[in-house]
Order: sequence, then structure tokens, then C-alpha cells
Amino acid sequence: MSTATKTLQATLAPPTAHKERKLQDTLGEYRSALSEAFDSGADTMNGVSEVVTPYDLPYQAKAALCSYVPKLRKTYNARELDDDHPLRFTNQAAKFDHDATREHEYTWWVPRPGRGTNFWIPLRINPEQGELWSDLLDGEASAGEIRLQQHRTSWELHVTVEFSVPDPETDGEQTPVGFDIGETALITGCALKRDLPVQPRMWSGKRAKHLRKEMFTTLRRLQERDASERRVDERFEHYQNALTDIVEKASREAVEYAQRFDSPVIVMEDLGFIRERLDYGKWMNRRLHAWAFARLQGRVEDKATEAGIPVEYVNPAYTSQTCHECNHIGKRSEQAEFRCTNPECRVTEFQADISAAASIAQRLDPWGERCLWKTDSDDSPRDGSGCDTATRHPEQSAPTQMTLGGWSS
Repeated sequence: MSTATKTLQATLAPPTAHKERKLQDTLGEYRSALSEAFDSGADTMNGVSEVVTPYDLPYQAKAALCSYVPKLRKTYNARELDDDHPLRFTNQAAKFDHDATREHEYTWWVPRPGRGTNFWIPLRINPEQGELWSDLLDGEASAGEIRLQQHRTSWELHVTVEFSVPDPETDGEQTPVGFDIGETALITGCALKRDLPVQPRMWSGKRAKHLRKEMFTTLRRLQERDASERRVDERFEHYQNALTDIVEKASREAVEYAQRFDSPVIVMEDLGFIRERLDYGKWMNRRLHAWAFARLQGRVEDKATEAGIPVEYVNPAYTSQTCHECNHIGKRSEQAEFRCTNPECRVTEFQADISAAASIAQRLDPWGERCLWKTDSDDSPRDGSGCDTATRHPEQSAPTQMTLGGWSS
């Protein structure tokens, strides 16, 4: 048996004005503490603790900050913070209750600073995750970090849980299938046979790109015209549903593609905390932040798990610039073209996204990630991540609509 991680998602039932004010106060205080701790340069738990202790926050939120801020500094090399960070709690805040006779069967004991200030609030859970919610309350699954995110008209709760799953069955040699997630090409898949790319496939991101641009323009115009909040919400939901449909279809077809090969193992880049690492300027950041890379990866992993296909995550450093044939660092002068600068390599030009997918697949190695043995220029990791990070399993996504923040940046 192996341990799997999944994110449970629930929407808070519309809170009373009093509870809404308490939630707003806690979120505002948390973001202020996060900002001060990050700006202070503290990179240890003790250092962060000294900064956040004076803040009027529940101990579960302060403990989460003490763990989270050093990761931003040391592990993810974050240079700035987003404005819409969720409110994080440790697993000590995982206090839930279930009663089948209530309209909302599940409730959450919301942490508040001080004694006797906590309060219960009903949850609207995803029905497809009902069994895992029951396992969490029965002790069959264990809770991890909890995140509370405020959206335009609602509050959303995410609870990471760990639970046991049977090990995927494998017969003989595995076939690594690399998936590169992008904007122009939504997903690019490429399998490796004897270290050679075979039967690559690409899913166009043109439709999603068009929808995101249209959504940004439409919602901005509605706001400029002082349209009603209901009208803005309707249009936002329309685009959200359309983009979610694209994610669901692409992730399903990607797993079906992987199933064509003998003993497949899906390999993807570890894009955890991508929002904190991106720094391409305000305009490009808005476009990339609006596209939920992690959501798409999560849905691929969810469907792969259901199909019994193992999934591995590898270091993303240089995958788009690494030659899949000789492992040299080459050049990607144009979006769709990769050029290998090694004169001894038989690859001169190659489709860039397919080459990246093949490079991702190559990093599945019994000793961990394969290190580049020769580079064309400066070989220091450009995103701050190390070149010897072991493969790992990040948390899975909840099979719900994606949240497209950043449209009004």
C-alpha cells in the first residue's frame, strides 16, 4: 500500500454578517503578518515566529506561517507575494462535525484568536468527495494543511488529506510518458522507448487562450460600466465553466494517450508555488497566473490514479531548453522551435514543446533526477530550484471548477 494525498474542497455556506466580519478580520490580519514576515527577510521558523507573534491570529495560523514563509525564501526563492494569498492553518484546525439530519451535513469549527471565540460554520462539500470526508472524520484519512480562500462572492475551504491506496501494478519495464503543460500548447505528451521519443501528441491551448482574453476584456468592461454584481458573476461563472470543461477533456484524453503504452508512468514538472516563482513582468504574469497549471496537472493525476497509472513529478529546471537527445542546454529562439547547440548531436532543430515533454520523461530515473552533464552557458538554475531535487508527489486537486484569479490585475 502507498500513501496518496488529495485536496478536499468545500464552499462555506453564506455566513451571517457577524461571521463574515470575523472571517474578513482574520484573513486581513493573516495577510498583514505574512507580508511583514516575508519583507523582514526571516528564513527560519523562530525568526518568523518573532514577527508574527504580536498579531491577533489563532495559533494554527501562526504555526502555518512559521512553516510557510521559510519555504518561500529557501525552497521556492520567491521574490514577491501575490495579493490574494489564502489563509493557511495547520492540521490542528481540522475540526469537523457531521450530522446527516442537517441541511448542510458537514460543519467546520473555524479557529479564532482568544478563548471561546471559535464558531461553527456549515460546509457545502463536493458530493464526489463524500467518501473521503467520511474517512477523514472516522480517522481512516489524516488531515494536513488547511487553506481558506476568499473569492468574489464566496469562501472556499481546501483540506489536504493523506490516505492509503493500493500500489499500481507494473509488469516489466515501465514506459515514461512526459507531459509538458503550457499556454500555446495546453498539454504536450511524449513517450520514450529506448530513450527515443515516440508517438508525441499535442493539445492546442488556442481555445483556452481565447476564452481567457475574452473573459478579461468582458469583465473589465462590465466593471467600467458599473454593471450589477449579479451580471459580473454570471459572466465570470460562464467563462469559468467553459475553461473547466477544457481542463477536464484535455486531462481525460492525456491519460487515455498514456494508456496506449506498455506499463506507462506519467512524468510531469513539479510546479508547486509557480505563482510565487513567476517574474516575467506584470502583463505576462497576469496571463500565466490566470491559467491554472497546477489544476490541469492535478486533474491528469486524479484520472491517472483512477486508471492505475503511477505519476511522478520532477525538477522543472531547464526542461524547455534541454536537448532530449544529448542533454545539452540549447536555445529556444522561437516559441515552437528548439535548437541544439551541440555540434556532435544529431538533433539540430526540433519542435520545442515535444522536446520539452521528452526531456521531462527522461528525468524519470531510478537514482532521482538526471543532472545535465554539459551546458552551453551559465548553468545556475534560473528559478531558484536545486538540480538534485528528488521526485515527489504533490497534493492532488479537487475535481471542481478552477479558480481563475488575476483577471482584474
